[in-house]
Amino acid sequence: GWKNDISTTIINFNNEKMQITWAARELFPGENVSFSYTFDESKYKVWKPCPTYLLDQDYNSGCLFKTEGPTLAISIRNNNGSEELFSKRLKSDFYIKPNRPENVTFFWNDDTVTVSCNKPERAVKCLRLELQYKSKFDKQWQSRTSKCCSVGEQGFDSRKCYSFRVRLKRLVPYCNVVNYSSDWEAETFWMNGTLLDSCNDDIKPQSNTAIVLSCLLAVILMMLILLILLCKWQRLQKSVMPSVPDPKHIFDDLFSDHNGNFQEWIDKTDHAVVQTKLECEEPECITEAESPQEDKKKSNKHEPREKIFTFSEAAENNDPKEAQIACLMPMSNTIASFAGFHILMNDDMYVTL
Repeated sequence: GWKNDISTTIINFNNEKMQITWAARELFPGENVSFSYTFDESKYKVWKPCPTYLLDQDYNSGCLFKTEGPTLAISIRNNNGSEELFSKRLKSDFYIKPNRPENVTFFWNDDTVTVSCNKPERAVKCLRLELQYKSKFDKQWQSRTSKCCSVGEQGFDSRKCYSFRVRLKRLVPYCNVVNYSSDWEAETFWMNGTLLDSCNDDIKPQSNTAIVLSCLLAVILMMLILLILLCKWQRLQKSVMPSVPDPKHIFDDLFSDHNGNFQEWIDKTDHAVVQTKLECEEPECITEAESPQEDKKKSNKHEPREKIFTFSEAAENNDPKEAQIACLMPMSNTIASFAGFHILMNDDMYVTL
């Protein structure tokens, strides 16, 4: 019953070599079978032993021999050849697996590409040329099949890199009972009609130096933006909340050099005179004239008279110190207050702070 149950794989490589394989260990466990074949169609066939066995763990699992005609008969026997275990008669032309396409060329015209190859010597009508392609953005191959031996496709993007591969196929069931195709021709990479080594060539990675320079430029640009924002914030702050000058800094040397002695500071400080003149150019010190009655009351009460200086009198006398004191004193008949200090002038020019 094995003659009909044994499964074999038959391949005719471009009508040049035949390869027939079987599952030796499953079909014939523990027995090393023999194989014979013939292309003779006469009544008295001449069987030929297998010239080259294919082995599976030291068991004969196939045979490789030369193709000699369109009709093939095979026989599998036991080890000594006394018993036939399997036989089959077949058309070798129905199991042809073509070779790879030869001399493949690509012709580009704008968004259209035409692929062609050399015509095989045999059975050109049974062959089809299959083209597959994909870009680096595609996950699956796109396929296009045409008669041997030219195939064209359009719609290619010049900005993308494409991978191409081609192979030959046998027509089923008109020429083959098994759907055999050739192996794929070597994959090629194209971009806008230019042959590349790979599709990674159009993506040039940045060097470490370029990356460092880019980061440094970004940091400098960020610092410049922050500096501009800080300057604008300071201007806005000054316009909304103007700073109030602190008058105590005018008299820094009064405390640091003279320990608060106002008279000594007045006598020895020359630069303060110039500053006082500048500050007293616009405002004018005004004094109130005392009435005779008020003078009489003060004299009766034996109160110390105040020595009143006006800016005009100081200017007429050309006395810078008097000008400074006159400017510092407010419009009052008794006590002058300036920057938190009370100044009282008597006849002896005694200053009390």
